[in-house]
Amino acid sequence: MGQLTPPPFRFRIGAHETGEDRRRSLRIGVDYSAAVWQGAGIGRYTRALVGELLRLDRENRYVLIYPAGFPGRPAPFLPHRRHLNHPRLRLRPLPLSDRYQTILWQRLRLPLPVELLCGRLDLFYSPDFVLPPQLMGRRILTIHDLAFLVRPECAVPSLGWYLRRAIPRSIARADLLLADSEHTRRDLIGLLGVPPERVEVLYPGVEPAFRPLERAASEEVRARYGLPERFLLTVGTIEPRKNLPRLLEALSGLPERLRLPLVVVGRPGWLYGESFAAVGRWGLQGQVRFLGFVPQEDLPALYNLALALVYPSLYEGFGLPPLEAMACGTPVLTSNVSSLPEVVGEAAVLVDPADVSSVREGLRRLLEDEELREDLRRAGLERARKFTWERAAGELLRLMEAVAG
Repeated sequence: MGQLTPPPFRFRIGAHETGEDRRRSLRIGVDYSAAVWQGAGIGRYTRALVGELLRLDRENRYVLIYPAGFPGRPAPFLPHRRHLNHPRLRLRPLPLSDRYQTILWQRLRLPLPVELLCGRLDLFYSPDFVLPPQLMGRRILTIHDLAFLVRPECAVPSLGWYLRRAIPRSIARADLLLADSEHTRRDLIGLLGVPPERVEVLYPGVEPAFRPLERAASEEVRARYGLPERFLLTVGTIEPRKNLPRLLEALSGLPERLRLPLVVVGRPGWLYGESFAAVGRWGLQGQVRFLGFVPQEDLPALYNLALALVYPSLYEGFGLPPLEAMACGTPVLTSNVSSLPEVVGEAAVLVDPADVSSVREGLRRLLEDEELREDLRRAGLERARKFTWERAAGELLRLMEAVAG
């Protein structure tokens, strides 16, 4: 658990390649939809991974496909050339929203092949669970988690119904699946019967901006958000899977001397009202601040300002916030389930997220023991160095060339 060792490369296809084959320039299509429509989560993953891939690979040709929105209602994170610098890159914006794209390709399943938009491809890569119709070429698909199967009570019912149908269809068409963690890889094999040799682990990375900052660099952010001198931080969409009500209950049972304010970063999601109601139920009015969605450029300062990140999620395919907090030198408390122990190794306090007393005891240890926090800070910095987007993009490039070979 403490070591980060990628599994051996299992995927094999076709005959042995010649040197001439390996040097041939590939034409690669990428579904860039999440990057232009989602501010957090898979949107950040796609922007970071594809951006680093384009920086590393100067040989192959790329076509990025994305729904650009309607006139007057553009996608909120539209790409700019300065962020997507590649000598052989073409952008293919579609005049529709991400919702309509999903309806056309996944819900109505209209047989409009992706080649109509970008021409013939050697390979198409989707970083967001599903594949578009495709006539020719290989396909690589990233599955970030199977929360809709493992924790169905934490998903919107209509979304769960859709995912249980759309994702297996795309998995069946993919030549290679990428999982964010070994835990997600095991879920794919055990829950959906995917042959082990068809799944590779591609660990996400942490961006260079997430690092220890000088105090002065963070104070402007503290003042802008009106944050106290000492506080706990949690980051993520406010939904049942993030387990905020149990965290609030655990905080309410701490001795008064240990009860720090909690700052919550993340948009309200499905059933967010339960989390807001828990503030009053446990008498924490005035002690919990909901900041909503925070621009990515403010996150490193927020991690640096926090005494600790508390992240007792019920299930994660990877979990970027603990990694980002460790990279900033911020102590972490997180769950002992799903992929989270795989991410943090021995550099965090691990708790049972379903047991309020376990969460409370972990908080007590973290808040009382300054030496523990310092040990976690050092261990977290070392652990986070193992996860880089350069490493992830290099591995993705290797896999794409092998699959398309």
